[in-house]
Amino acid sequence: MEPFYPLHVYVCDCCFLVQLEEVVSPKDIFSDYSYFSSYSDTWLEHARTYTDVMVKRFGLDEQSQVVEMASNDGYLLQYFVARGIPVLGIEPAENVAEAALKKGIPTIVKFFGEETARELADKGIKADLLVGNNVLAHVPKLNDFVSGMRILLKPQGVITLEFPHLMRLMAGNQFDTIYHEHFSYFSLITVEKVFTKQGLTLFDVEELSTHGGSLRIYARHAEDASKPIHQKVTEMMAREEAAGFTRLEHYLSFAEKVKETKRKLLTFLIAAKEGGKSIVGYGAAAKGNTLLNYCGLRTDFIEYTVDRSPHKQGHFLPGTHIPIYHPDKIKETKPDYLLILPWNLKDEIMSQMSGIRTWGGQFVVPIPEVTVHA
Repeated sequence: MEPFYPLHVYVCDCCFLVQLEEVVSPKDIFSDYSYFSSYSDTWLEHARTYTDVMVKRFGLDEQSQVVEMASNDGYLLQYFVARGIPVLGIEPAENVAEAALKKGIPTIVKFFGEETARELADKGIKADLLVGNNVLAHVPKLNDFVSGMRILLKPQGVITLEFPHLMRLMAGNQFDTIYHEHFSYFSLITVEKVFTKQGLTLFDVEELSTHGGSLRIYARHAEDASKPIHQKVTEMMAREEAAGFTRLEHYLSFAEKVKETKRKLLTFLIAAKEGGKSIVGYGAAAKGNTLLNYCGLRTDFIEYTVDRSPHKQGHFLPGTHIPIYHPDKIKETKPDYLLILPWNLKDEIMSQMSGIRTWGGQFVVPIPEVTVHA
């Protein structure tokens, strides 16, 4: 029996945290993980730039300690190692951590929280820079996770976290970003409440283009007066409040927009198939599985998909049973349309796969609106 799990999103009427019920355990999701960050050139460049900015802004050197939570295959920490800065990765997926260890990046296989933080602090390991890129949404025990950061952070250390911004998710109709690996979806208003509860203060925030629109937040101990709160924090929260993120009706209006996107995508694909066009996918990303299963798209619409990661090739997408091949498969079959499932990487993918134009192939991006790129 192939397991299917409900995917229902709830919002708290007190703190406005948007969240899923925990219907799939973190151990089932992350213990043997198929996502390796290093297969995205865009993401590697993002990590390299981040390293340059952090080293310069906070004066990190060989005396500093950088710790990354959910460090994956060492995609980020490798750039600190190259600068001679001591690092430690904390990664729950053993198979992914092995890839980091092979690169010479110190990594422990654990879920992060209060217990892990105390173990490390007792060994004398505390962070000058504590990093978490696209991990906060994956955490079922949110308060335990944030409390762990407070324990592991040096008195004048800095935390930076990146996560998809709920305001951008809703504005861009990015409903496919909702899947079982993401337990929570954040506005800055909600994150600020969570951090304040655990004795941490947000002192800066940046808007990023990654994952369809993300926030990078900067946090410190509440008693660390050396880092004043930037006006960008209060400005962002004011923008969110003006957009309706402290009113329940704003959240409840999202469902109809999702249904409309489904109808538009199906209309386009049905017309394409009735016109005798062939359609294949690019990417075996989690967001693609939400989109395909919700819209009921199987091999009657999408013949196959491709992915650069060898860890995904030779398998099938869950629920839809669409086979996953190496990208070279596209040259063999010469499809009319290439549906880009990880649309957040569309520029990178369109550049990599520009060869489809030689036979008149076109790119299709499904979110926020169905758009065709020649």
